[in-house]
Amino acid sequence: MIEELAVAGVAVATGLVAYAMAAARIVKQYERGVVFRLGRLHGEVRRPGFTMIVPAVDRIRKVNMQIVTMPVPAQEGITRDNVTVRVDAVVYFRVIDAANAVIEVEDYRFAVSQMAQTSLRSIIGKSDLDDLLSNREKLNQGLELMIDSPAVGWGVQIDRVEIKDVSLPETMKRSMARQAEADRERRARVINADAELQASKKLAQAAGEMSKQPAALQLRLLQTVVAVAAEKNSTLVLPFPVELLRFLERAAPQPGEPGDAGRQAPHRRQGEVDGAGPVTSPEVEAAAAEAVLPTAAGIGEDTAAPGALPADEVPPMVTGGGEDAAQDASRTDSSRVGDVPPMVP
Repeated sequence: MIEELAVAGVAVATGLVAYAMAAARIVKQYERGVVFRLGRLHGEVRRPGFTMIVPAVDRIRKVNMQIVTMPVPAQEGITRDNVTVRVDAVVYFRVIDAANAVIEVEDYRFAVSQMAQTSLRSIIGKSDLDDLLSNREKLNQGLELMIDSPAVGWGVQIDRVEIKDVSLPETMKRSMARQAEADRERRARVINADAELQASKKLAQAAGEMSKQPAALQLRLLQTVVAVAAEKNSTLVLPFPVELLRFLERAAPQPGEPGDAGRQAPHRRQGEVDGAGPVTSPEVEAAAAEAVLPTAAGIGEDTAAPGALPADEVPPMVTGGGEDAAQDASRTDSSRVGDVPPMVP
């Protein structure tokens, strides 16, 4: 009898242990357990820790409550300004209602992914290219609202949506690069012109101050010479001051003043030809006689008429030979006499 009771006790204990092992479940901290009894939702969602279910009657499904990071595949679309782009994004979401996430949708991860792709295509079609490139915060907020609206009924909350990359065609990239380059060049020219204007104003002020003291210009010249002389490989060119040139100009005698005739270059003797002797013709003799008359009359050098030749430079006169000698000389120098410039008596 006792042996039978002992065997029965061991059998009951073994059955209890087996039942406990079959009914015991562990729910982790980041999970929630949804229990279905005979296919129907039973009770509330099980909290983290140890829990029991009825074996062969209850089924428990654990739902992860952590934030899920899901990349959205790149979507190709045409913007509102007719530019073809490829845009990819990333979605951050989490489950806030485990029962709805299991009951309302078959696979909430796949549903969120498809909703994110369709919403991204819709955002591309409604936006301009400039908005996709520079105004992403507004687009992210709009995309988040579009995905979050149906996801709330699934027990899923969209925490954040970010557009990662916007791929443009190569032709559009080159066009944008040329536009940016032209804009930078325009700004550079404006800045350069503004700098020239400011520099010209400062130089005008400096010139006004230097004009009050002429010595300041000389000091500035010396400073420039010192700055240039510091370079060993440069050639120093020292200009003459304008004041020195004006002084020399005032010191030089003016034309027509006494003593000016002696400084002039000696004139070519009248009646002579380059490389030939004197031309003995009546016209030349008459011109020479008129040039000698002022000197023969006793007029000094200082009172001589302008353009008159000095006495020692009077060409020799030929008094003999008659018409035959003049013709011979004319025939001998016929090739040269044609080159003689006309002389004004």
